[in-house]
Amino acid sequence: MPDFLEATMLVCFGLSWPISVWKNIKSHTAKNMSMRFNLLIIFGYIAGILAKCYLHAWNYVLAIYVLNLVIVSCNVLVYYRNKKYDAKDELLKNFAV
Repeated sequence: MPDFLEATMLVCFGLSWPISVWKNIKSHTAKNMSMRFNLLIIFGYIAGILAKCYLHAWNYVLAIYVLNLVIVSCNVLVYYRNKKYDAKDELLKNFAV
C-alpha cells in the first residue's frame, strides 16, 4: 500500500510537468521560468531515485521517479532554448533603436 500511495503522489504531481514544458515551449521566453525551482525538483527526484536504489525497491514507483525526472529535465533544456530567444529578441530590440 505505501508504494501505491507514493506512486499516486508522484503521478498527480508529475502530471503538471508535461503541461509546464509545453507552455514554456510555446512561450519562447525564459522570463517566467525559474531554473532554481527546476533544479530543486530535479534534486528531489534524484534523492527519491537514490532512496529506491538504496532500498533495492526496483518497482513501478522507481519508473515514475525516472519519468518525472526526464520530463523536468526537458524543462531545463527548454529554459536554455528560451534564453537564446530572449537574447536574440534583446539584440534585435537594441539594433532597431
